[in-house]
Amino acid sequence: MPCMIRFMLTRLATGFTVGCAVGFFVWQNWQNGFAVTGTVEKYLAQALFIYLFASTISMGYLATALLLEE
Repeated sequence: MPCMIRFMLTRLATGFTVGCAVGFFVWQNWQNGFAVTGTVEKYLAQALFIYLFASTISMGYLATALLLEE
């Protein structure tokens, strides 16, 4: 695998993992004030919320790594 593709995939995966952890942490601490009725809707909302954090942080992590790479 070329070095650039490996670089991008590892940075995206690392950022996505960090974003999932942050999104899950924020959801668990904020969940008390956010009432969603039903189980399917709650899990869907949680998954979309965590994906929001994960995708944003992964792209930011990749952009920062590309900026700082020499």
